[in-house]
Amino acid sequence: METKKYASYAEMDRELEILKLQKEIQFQKLTLNIQKTKESFEPQNIIKSFFGSYKATLSNSYVDILQTIIPFFIKWIINRKRGR
Repeated sequence: METKKYASYAEMDRELEILKLQKEIQFQKLTLNIQKTKESFEPQNIIKSFFGSYKATLSNSYVDILQTIIPFFIKWIINRKRGR
């Protein structure tokens, strides 16, 4: 890291203030990430994410399931009317 040269104390103070604010922002981001991680391990959120993944899988295959079930249902209705 190269050494910076400042023309005045005001420049140094401004640079220190910027660094202080950057440090505070990074600390707040870290705190927020820790909080989100804690929340993700709460039982209700674990259950939501577990069922959410299955819901996404089932909703994508919903059409396939219907295309498989409908012919059997129609055949069942036809056989029922014929008395078999």
